[in-house]
Amino acid sequence: MIIASYDAGALEQAFGIGMSGVEGLGTGAGWGRVAPGGATEGHHHDESELFVIVSGRGEFVVDGARHPAAPGTVVLFEPFESHVLRNTGPHDTAGDLVFFTQYWRDAERAGARAAAPARAGFGDRPVFVFSTPPTPNGDLHLGHLAGPYLGADAFTRFQRMNGAEAYHLTGSDDYQSYVLGAARADGRTPAETAAHYSAEIAETLRLMDIPVDQYTVTDQDPGYREGVQDFFSRLTGSGGIAVTERDALYDAAEGRYLYEADVRGGCPGCGGTTSGNLCEECGEPNTVADLTDPRPTGAASTAAPRRAPAARWNLPLHAHAGEVRAHHRRGRVPARLRELADRLFRRPALDIPLTHPSDWGVEPREGDTDGQVIWVWPEMSYGFLHGIQSLGARLGRPWRAADPAPDWKIVHFFGYDNSFYHSVLYPVLYRLAFPGWTPDIDYHVNEFYLLDAEKFSTSRRHAIWGKEVLSPETVDSVRYFLAATRPEGLRTDFRRAAYEAVLADTLIGTWQQWLTDLGARVAKHHGGRAPDAGNWTPEHTAFLARLGSRLTAVTAALGKDAFSLNQAAAELDGIVRDTARFARAEGLLTDTPGWEDENRTAVALELAAARLLAHAAAPVMPRFAARLAAALGQDAPGTWPRTVELLTPGTALALADAVFFQPAPDAEPPLTPWLTRIARIALRLADDEQIAHRTLTQLAAGSLQAVTVQYQILDALDVDLSMDELLHGGTLAELAAVIAERAEPSAVAALTSREAR
Repeated sequence: MIIASYDAGALEQAFGIGMSGVEGLGTGAGWGRVAPGGATEGHHHDESELFVIVSGRGEFVVDGARHPAAPGTVVLFEPFESHVLRNTGPHDTAGDLVFFTQYWRDAERAGARAAAPARAGFGDRPVFVFSTPPTPNGDLHLGHLAGPYLGADAFTRFQRMNGAEAYHLTGSDDYQSYVLGAARADGRTPAETAAHYSAEIAETLRLMDIPVDQYTVTDQDPGYREGVQDFFSRLTGSGGIAVTERDALYDAAEGRYLYEADVRGGCPGCGGTTSGNLCEECGEPNTVADLTDPRPTGAASTAAPRRAPAARWNLPLHAHAGEVRAHHRRGRVPARLRELADRLFRRPALDIPLTHPSDWGVEPREGDTDGQVIWVWPEMSYGFLHGIQSLGARLGRPWRAADPAPDWKIVHFFGYDNSFYHSVLYPVLYRLAFPGWTPDIDYHVNEFYLLDAEKFSTSRRHAIWGKEVLSPETVDSVRYFLAATRPEGLRTDFRRAAYEAVLADTLIGTWQQWLTDLGARVAKHHGGRAPDAGNWTPEHTAFLARLGSRLTAVTAALGKDAFSLNQAAAELDGIVRDTARFARAEGLLTDTPGWEDENRTAVALELAAARLLAHAAAPVMPRFAARLAAALGQDAPGTWPRTVELLTPGTALALADAVFFQPAPDAEPPLTPWLTRIARIALRLADDEQIAHRTLTQLAAGSLQAVTVQYQILDALDVDLSMDELLHGGTLAELAAVIAERAEPSAVAALTSREAR
């Protein structure tokens, strides 16, 4: 017999509480004590674990849901279930919560739980999926779209197909300092620049088939500024930040305060060249004053900046290492982010300025730092909560930015250069502002997407802009290629030739060809209707099992734990290539008498594969998925499949003539750059604005502006387009083709030659 009794004197610190072991029971076992106001550290493990509450009262917190814990309560946690036991008694009472626990490993049970479909979702909680609000200093390029925006969209679509209450939220980060530089270049006010590019960004998301449930334009939202100030007042009231003097840098000639894009120097972390406040290469923040050999940018003088103390609101981030580590144990936090945090907290001290001198942004309500604004990155931490509140107001839900709820599940998608802010700074700010809230956040990070071996850059205009390549005909192929090549673990490189090769060889040469051929065979042998399966051979059952394996794999690739669009795209292509290979093998007996039953089984299985492809592609390629489902006589996919299903026998099909992908268009007409240039001048548009695939009417051209363009065409090429042709004859690229047809070839050649110079 083994007898074990609770002994408070034998307890040692573990998992944030007092614990002692019990030996000889055949499993792991022990006693635990949670002091009043205390809680166990949140954790996940592969063991099953049994809790028995012996005395005291509190609550179990599981995925944001709270369950009472009282004497006699018995709870069994399955492997990998996140759990916290909290003593809800006041700190100054003697009411310890005492429990007995047993835990054991069961490899089969753990394996089943790891693969369970339930791990793909979040239960009944609201799930708020954020793609980092882009800076409105330019439109979205493919580097942006491949990263947070496509990722968040596919993630949200998959979660909804699995029954989750999931929402995609983003907006425009209007108060970024980079907006000031764009405004100076465009000859606009910062507010005008932010509003202009915010609208362009929203339109590009629409063209990319990325609907968002909440798009917050921070400079135009009537309650946003006050909300930011309230949030900052919570920070100041917490005592966790204070106005302190620290060195800052000023332009030696102009006296201008330097931060972010205004200054460059050596990173104190990795030594590489970086802008102020954050190094994109290593992810570490800097205080600007700690840059080596700093130099101002965009200034008449390149002299070394002047160093002088500045009183700003500062956060002693180094004091919160334990809190950040506890937060990182709570949700999905990739090792890349945890390593960054550990690297940062090895510094002896790290004071982060939270305000900066500027006239563009939101001023703190506190009067201690006149002429300063709340730094846009701390501001963004509130912006996420504000987005949830705004969404709730439209949906009639009681979600409040000032009172974040414990059941909120937040999922962030961002590039690695935003990692410090999202995964280190924001959890600390939330802890200071809302000490009673334990945010449950998952993080998905992408690396840089390169363009011909160099970083995409909005400020340098080194980019392929979304509007250049997106149309209803191309959006599915663009989404597929970006999903397959986006930089999930390593930097990857976009090359237009590679995209065109995938379009021609994979999507048209393999996917389209298989579906067209399948439709033709169904029309020829089965009257255009889905046949019923007949006799099954071992190859048939093996192929069905193979499709099941593909479904399992793509489900995992789109699930919350192992989300990877690279892997999802590979599995979609795998479905098609497996099926094409199967069709070639089975097709040897297509017209051979005596094998009709086996042949219709093979065709029924191919149609099952097409049905699976339509459903599995829906989060990644929604238009293609809907068109393929329609060609199969099905509704647009709305739920995620749990198994591979055959089509209902007799279903009318329209596969043979369905076109899902189109070849890449020919190069743009040679007069397009010239025509877009004169249109930009006439309409006073920014040089970087992508207008070739828009009409003059869409660009809001008035009659006087259209006459100006008309005269320029006539004067340069002796081509007289009517006003109706100009305003309603097509996009600028299409008009350029018409002009080239009517103009003298020598005149066109001379003009394009001058434009090239």
